[in-house]
Amino acid sequence: MQKISIVRLIVAWASVLCFFTFGASWLNELGSPFILTGFFVWLFAVILWSAFGVVHEAEELAALLGEPFGTLILTLSIVIIEVALVAAVMLGAKEAPTLGRDTMFAVLMIVLNGVVGLGLLIGGFKYREQSYNLQGSASYLAILIPLTVVALILPNFTTSTSGGTLTPLQAIAFSIFTVVLYGIFLITQTGRHKAFFVHPDALEATKADHSSEDPQTISKHTVFMHTVLLLLNILPIVFLSKSLAKILDHGIGYLGLPPALGGVVVAAMVFTSEGISALKAVARNDLQRAINLCLGAAASTVGLTVPAVLIIGLVTGQTVVLGLKPTEMTLLALTLLLSTLTFSNKRTTLLEGAVHLTVFFVYITLVFNP
Repeated sequence: MQKISIVRLIVAWASVLCFFTFGASWLNELGSPFILTGFFVWLFAVILWSAFGVVHEAEELAALLGEPFGTLILTLSIVIIEVALVAAVMLGAKEAPTLGRDTMFAVLMIVLNGVVGLGLLIGGFKYREQSYNLQGSASYLAILIPLTVVALILPNFTTSTSGGTLTPLQAIAFSIFTVVLYGIFLITQTGRHKAFFVHPDALEATKADHSSEDPQTISKHTVFMHTVLLLLNILPIVFLSKSLAKILDHGIGYLGLPPALGGVVVAAMVFTSEGISALKAVARNDLQRAINLCLGAAASTVGLTVPAVLIIGLVTGQTVVLGLKPTEMTLLALTLLLSTLTFSNKRTTLLEGAVHLTVFFVYITLVFNP
């Protein structure tokens, strides 16, 4: 595994060097579909492979630091990558007023319906029922519902502006409210209520199995090493994101594909590795970790992307459209309602998984045929 990590870093940083040196001339010659496809596959593969590296290092840190810190590090790392990709497009030459909205909505649909649905289906077939900490899921939904409604639905009903946009005062106020609320949630998750995000059985086992060794002295060097490796895997993604964004924007326009597909591609690329990690957790009957990853990713996406997108819009003077279309608002409301019902019981079955997957397939259908 160490050799794979080294090769991954070499490939990622070599790609960064290539695009830093020759990227300007390469990206000016995207007329040929073969060149366009080649560059897209190259960057997509490198970024996706680096994202798997981020997941690997975050899981190593999770094993050292325990929950909920492990999944928190992973979700924050992945969301930082997503914000970097969205920011890269917004700071590029062409405006993308709906990319932030489309990416956040795609993440919510992919994570809350696609990954959750497939995970509960797998867990239901394999174990019939799976348990988790109900207080943790309630905490996630308590922050997720107001954040998503204020960010993605409310802008459609404000009267100061039209078209799902916000005034500068509203953008500043909503950004502050979002950051403060998400910050309070993080304090809750890592402070006095961190037991909410650990399975009760695992919590009892941890208390009964305390080692006499001092983790501060034993693992300090290891924690530092994995943190450095985590950053070394994140940075190439950030550096390559602007090039990928330009190729993606050009390709969607060239092929005449739906603009919302850009958000789907960004979300799928960034969250594939985390989704696989969540599905692996479900397969080994660790539904709690999967919930922490999925609901944590959804909350972090809105909590960090909304302020970033609005601030970039204010600084650059770009129009930022956050309000969803009527069909998308309906799907979001349905998803939040289903998530509340699914995670209001202490056990889940494959029925909930089938329902969430159905909503996910409806979403995919509407992306290509709105």
